Order: sequence, then structure tokens, then C-alpha cells
Amino acid sequence: MIILALDSTAVVASVALCDDKKLLCSYTVNAGNTHSETLLPMVESALKATNLTVDDIELFALSEGPGSFTGVRIGAATLKGLAFGKDKPCVGVSTLEALAYNLCAFEGILCPCMNARRNQVYNALFRCDGKGNIERLCPDRAIGVEELEEELKGYSEPIRVCGDGAFLLTGEYGFVPEILIHQNGYSVAMCALKAFGEGKYTSDDKIAPTYLRPSQAERTRAEKENGN
Repeated sequence: MIILALDSTAVVASVALCDDKKLLCSYTVNAGNTHSETLLPMVESALKATNLTVDDIELFALSEGPGSFTGVRIGAATLKGLAFGKDKPCVGVSTLEALAYNLCAFEGILCPCMNARRNQVYNALFRCDGKGNIERLCPDRAIGVEELEEELKGYSEPIRVCGDGAFLLTGEYGFVPEILIHQNGYSVAMCALKAFGEGKYTSDDKIAPTYLRPSQAERTRAEKENGN
């Protein structure tokens, strides 16, 4: 099954093409570029490098959030445009689950974190046996950095942290190579492949971003309304 996977939920943008679990091509950019300008060209480059076309894609995979509101929307819009009218299955996966998959060779607690501003992170906790089997321990959430670090003190197992919010944590955690810290299209593809095998897929018109809290504009408006 040929899979196209996209992630533009943070500063990093990543695209991967896979044939089931085999990675065919991967592009990742961490240069602060605007995803609306780079994501589609990355897809086009990946297709050209593998001599494939959009018509060859059998499963469209998306990191649907949480993350940057703009980045999440750009990813969803790009996937919708590519999959439109092709009647192909689409899978949206949690950005945090895909980040956890980056660390699936480690044994212990996996703690993906994304910077949510205001001293908060988007986070979920997972347990891994070091053989690729990951168990979710809590739902995706927005949580204060101090609250999360206090929670992590309750685990006696090794803890590894990834994501752009990892740098906000001050505790001592296991070493993670730089290449595994950020979003990775291949991890999105593997999470989507698992979901597809479980019958968890949808169509391009129903794929949608996932937000864990209101946008800054919505929060500002609510604060003004409450103030009045």
C-alpha cells in the first residue's frame, strides 16, 4: 500500500512516501519556512523522486493536531486538495502519537511535548516495551509545564521526551538523538497504517484538524467579552 504522510503541525514540516512499512522517500525541513509555501513542493519532490503520481497513492495520512493552529490547517487543506475526488481512504493521527512513535525503540515512558505557549505544552504519555509496542496512558491534553514535570516524578521507569516542547522541561530524562525529537512523516505513516488496519479511516471531506484549546484570537475575544 502506497502511503503519503504529511506533518506541518509545528515549525518542522515533514513529508514521507511509504510502501507499507518500507520508507520510499522522506523530506523534512526545519528552517522556519512558511508551510503554505513549502509543503506542497515537498510532496511534489517526493513523488518525482519515486516516479509516483498522486493517483498512485492508496492511503493519505495526516498529522491532524494538536499543534500550531495555522500549521494544522495548512496540513489538512493540503491533504484535502491532494485526495479530493480520488475516493481513497484518509487517516488523521494524533501529532503526539506520531511523535511517540519516533521513540518506539526505547523502553519506558515516552513523553512527547509540543510548545503550546503560556508555559503550557500539548502532551500525552505512552509506555513502550522497546519493541515497537506503544500503550497510551492518557489522552492528548494541554498541560502546564510544572504540572507535567510533577506528574513525571511519579514514574520509576526511564523517561524520554521529544517534541519542540521538550526544551521547556528542566528534569533529567534519557538522551534522545536530535533526529528523533521533531515531527517525522514516516512516524505519521506508520501510525496511519496501524489505524487503517484497525478500520479507522475516513474520506477526504471528513478529515479535520484537531485543536485542544481555542486559538489566540478566540481567547483574546473571550477575555475582552468577560472584561466587559
